[in-house]
Amino acid sequence: MNPNTSLSRVLTALGHQEPDKVPLFLLLTMHGARELGMSVQEYFSNGEYVAEGQLRLQAKYDNDCYYTFFYAPIEVEAAGASVLFRDETPPNTGMPILKTVEDIRRFEPARVEESEVLQKVLKTTATLKAKAGDSIPIIGVVMSPFSIPVMQMGYDKYFLLMMREPESFQLLMEKNIRFCVDWANAQLKAGATAICYFDPVSSSSMVTPSQYLEKGYRIACETLAQINGPTATHFASGKSIPIIDRVAETGTAVLGVSCKEDIGELKHLAKNKISLLGNLNGIEMINWTEQEAEFQVKEIIRKAGKGGGLIISDNHGEIPMQVPEKVLLAIRRAVDQWGKYPLDWI
Repeated sequence: MNPNTSLSRVLTALGHQEPDKVPLFLLLTMHGARELGMSVQEYFSNGEYVAEGQLRLQAKYDNDCYYTFFYAPIEVEAAGASVLFRDETPPNTGMPILKTVEDIRRFEPARVEESEVLQKVLKTTATLKAKAGDSIPIIGVVMSPFSIPVMQMGYDKYFLLMMREPESFQLLMEKNIRFCVDWANAQLKAGATAICYFDPVSSSSMVTPSQYLEKGYRIACETLAQINGPTATHFASGKSIPIIDRVAETGTAVLGVSCKEDIGELKHLAKNKISLLGNLNGIEMINWTEQEAEFQVKEIIRKAGKGGGLIISDNHGEIPMQVPEKVLLAIRRAVDQWGKYPLDWI
């Protein structure tokens, strides 16, 4: 394997060794619509459009991954939910599809092979695999069984279910686990290199560490063990320091970390247990100058770059469309300048 390909670079970093430079994952989704001169809704209507958008974005920013994430509610859309599209904002979930305990009993997750919207994602994945081969990682995405009920039910009803209806909660988890595993493995079969397991409800910003151990951790262990490829767990800007050891125990290889926590402390806690993805502030990035972008990248590398185990990225798992091109290019230049190993400047 060529030691300077993106895939080799990432695998070396995840092995807690130093590659040629720190890998960079610019997790760009809606930006592809702008590249193709389309509305967000039109862009996501066709897997070929998204594949072409990812190809253009990777070429522009020399990104170390392709990202097949369309939008968060696509999994509930596959099960019958509506999706609200607005240009320059991520598509959002319409009305909840699960409103009562009886709805949970009747609920059947989408069948991947029968879902038109999920097949679009698989088309994107297969197209990118045919273009990239084994040179650039292709990152697929699933919503965790523990977190997706926020979109299936809404926050209030889901948290009440979690606390007051243990039997119905468990039934929903069983159904969601089955779907999550099938969906993850379908993406891997289509050509994804790894799966990002989005699990914001498990973060220490949403539940207590004891609640995580009782629910999110147990569900992650059961789910990830059935996924036929490597995974990264992402808390979508949620905090993780209180539970980082437990997250590593789930078998996931990477943890997406919050800009609200010090990446130097995270690196110390994660050393040789789990690799880190993050933790640039995507919201603040909208107003950064090129100099600020360089400073932020340099700080992450200074605190967490030595010894590998680091991929620079945003802290949420999706960079806002409002982030200017000049800032994204400045991030790329900063990684190239300050992220080359060995990091003798530190």
